[in-house]
Amino acid sequence: MENNNGGRQTGHARAKRPRILAIANQKGGVGKTTTAVNLSTALAAVGRNVLMVDLDPQGNGSICFGFDRAQVQLGSYEVLIGQVLIGAATKDTDIPGLLLVPASEDLSGAEIELVDTSRREYRLKDAFSSLGESLDYVIIDCPPTLGLLTLNALTAADGILVPLQCEYLALEGLSQLVQTIERVKNTFNSSLALQGIVLTMFDSRNNLSSLVSNDVREFFGETVYKTVIPRNVKVSEAPSHGKPILLYDLNCPGAQAYAHLAGEVLRREEGLKNE
Repeated sequence: MENNNGGRQTGHARAKRPRILAIANQKGGVGKTTTAVNLSTALAAVGRNVLMVDLDPQGNGSICFGFDRAQVQLGSYEVLIGQVLIGAATKDTDIPGLLLVPASEDLSGAEIELVDTSRREYRLKDAFSSLGESLDYVIIDCPPTLGLLTLNALTAADGILVPLQCEYLALEGLSQLVQTIERVKNTFNSSLALQGIVLTMFDSRNNLSSLVSNDVREFFGETVYKTVIPRNVKVSEAPSHGKPILLYDLNCPGAQAYAHLAGEVLRREEGLKNE
């Protein structure tokens, strides 16, 4: 079902602007989409109005909510090229308070098509100007590259949340991403901040996971969330059922971890407001 408002209407004057968080890491397989889907779900579960934007051409985030990329008629591609306003591409999900702009098959060609368009780095930011009134958060699931789609997300976002797999090579990729954030801040979005780093796929039986965790915390300090997302087979199973892990198995360790992460994100956000 389409939701032409991009958010639940209040019937009054426009509420505060939603907080926009991009979930990004140029390395694939780090739990990026899993984090975007389940953080969005957990935030909605505690009463926040959330819009998740699937900006990954693979469309895995949409699949996690039961949407078939091949069947999507209007989605993030049509929003980026200016064919429709974002509200026309916004779909309801099974989670109250959580809306989705899904990815369609056409999104895979967006990088090339946007190259010669005006304000190509600001297409998503411009699209967000027509968001509905009652949204608290917009969560953007970025592709595992640092191309034009991710650049659009970082230009539109207030903060970036980085899922980091607990393995050695992930550290090298993180340094590259931090450099990219600085370039985006200097050129397109001076207010962009590294909102936090979340350690994913943590295996307590593996010494390497602990070593990577310690190294990341030593270097980035409080930027790293205390919550760690463990390796959990239930988290891997959930997308095949078209459900976020909090709907598939609320009591499994992965679901509980994402619920705790949502609480930590909200506490950090409140801290930023009070600064």
